[in-house]
Amino acid sequence: MKIAIAQLNYRIGDFEDNVARIIDGIRRARSEGAELVVFAELSVCGYPPRDFLEFDDFIEKCYQGVLRIAEECVGIAAIAGSPSINPALKGKPLYNTAYFLADGRIQGQAHKTLLPNYDVFDEYRYFEPNRLPFEVIEYKGSRIALTICEDLWNITDDPLYVRNPMDELIGLNPDLLINIAASPFHYTQPAERFEVLRRNAVTYSIPLIYVNHVGGQTELLFDGGSMVIDAAGHLVESLRRFEEDFRIFDSNAMDGRLAGPSGEAVVSLIHDGLVMGIRDYFHKMGFAKAILGLSGGIDSAVTLVLAAEALGKDNVKAVLLPSEFSSEHSIKDARDLAMNLGTEHEIISIEESYNAIVHSLEAQFRGKPFNLAEENIQARIRAVILMALSNKFGYILLNTSNKSEAAVGYGTLYGDMCGGLSVLGDVYKTQVYELARYINREKELIPLNSIVKPPSAELRPGQKDSDSLPEYEVLDKILLQYIEERKGPRELIESGFDEATVKRILKLVNTNEYKRYQTPPILRVSPKAFGMGRRMPIVGKYLS
Repeated sequence: MKIAIAQLNYRIGDFEDNVARIIDGIRRARSEGAELVVFAELSVCGYPPRDFLEFDDFIEKCYQGVLRIAEECVGIAAIAGSPSINPALKGKPLYNTAYFLADGRIQGQAHKTLLPNYDVFDEYRYFEPNRLPFEVIEYKGSRIALTICEDLWNITDDPLYVRNPMDELIGLNPDLLINIAASPFHYTQPAERFEVLRRNAVTYSIPLIYVNHVGGQTELLFDGGSMVIDAAGHLVESLRRFEEDFRIFDSNAMDGRLAGPSGEAVVSLIHDGLVMGIRDYFHKMGFAKAILGLSGGIDSAVTLVLAAEALGKDNVKAVLLPSEFSSEHSIKDARDLAMNLGTEHEIISIEESYNAIVHSLEAQFRGKPFNLAEENIQARIRAVILMALSNKFGYILLNTSNKSEAAVGYGTLYGDMCGGLSVLGDVYKTQVYELARYINREKELIPLNSIVKPPSAELRPGQKDSDSLPEYEVLDKILLQYIEERKGPRELIESGFDEATVKRILKLVNTNEYKRYQTPPILRVSPKAFGMGRRMPIVGKYLS
């Protein structure tokens, strides 16, 4: 049987466009000789729909979309995902369903059994896990086992109903396993995902088709990477990452020869994911142009390059906002970068505004030394200017803070933490340097001085980040093990980190949770990002 995989970029709640994309995929597959075409989990409504699922009108539009897609399935069958109503009088009101559509109507369906409720997932809030007997779909002489995403991961948060779908499905003697998914990206996910799929194929001696979403949905990035694996666990087909793609293969001629994704460089995955995330955030929200403050430092430099790649150089504006503490070489580095990229840029000094505000507070500040108050005034003036330009000309402000800074609160609320989207908020400082070197791999776009000079906020004379923080090589290792790996203070100290440093850093992370609650959405590229996937109390104490 010739089977098509349609890896598409959906928009949550845009039924007209989603259904049109799916129908276009059906027509293309049929014209190219395919007998079955497969789309992703919840493809009709987009993923994750979250509390849209609580609106009856939303669910009705999902169902009408499924019926419209089914009408197109003449001379070809399709598999697509959508929420469906749970007819039982108990449990959650909906199922997460994979529909099998053929001959112009719904011919079969499979409900998701293992509902994820960890990290960024919250499916158990909306969906009832499948408790019904499993069935296989018979089509064109093949017996198809149809599953949805985590059904192959054997992960469930339902303590009353632990069930491995594959152990039951395999008893029905299927010839082929199809898994439709909405698996968000992080930089270790491609290799982990391939291993899960490979293990299922080998364990149950069954060829496997996996179809994933692609595209950005606010902070969540979907990398695609749909694939076909033969019964021996070898890769037969692999669709592109971070792009829509379409492939047709013959299920009767599956001979896996391709290498798995384990050799992909993390920095290239992060780079491509961030570019896609910026592009989709703007396009799906109806935004056209971005603005950012360009300091001459590494964070704003990398953000500008990524934005120019995502949106086009003519759609990004860089504003240099020097103060009396800004060094000449930082101004030069910022201008050189903007000129290298060909992006619009201008210089607006904040010195006059800063002096005016300090003068207005002269009576209140009299006798007090220069400290954080004066530093934050500078950051907030910059934010006021950038937001004024945003409002006047329709730009969206990109936040340029990195994950290391966000973790320890090294940023100013309503100042440099402002923005409509945080590009680097899930990228540690050491990874930002890796991104800069990756960007410069063919030619020097980011001035070398921005990469090699000691990082500084330049809010007071001679300031360096290392005056307030450990060196980033040390800081980021502690943060990674605490945030991503969830190692507590005792484990960190026992692994060799200085006790005083560990306690200080962890205290900074925990006491600055209130700042992170007020930051813009962060593009997620790590296994544990700030935001929806890391839920910590604002008022809490955890040091030992």
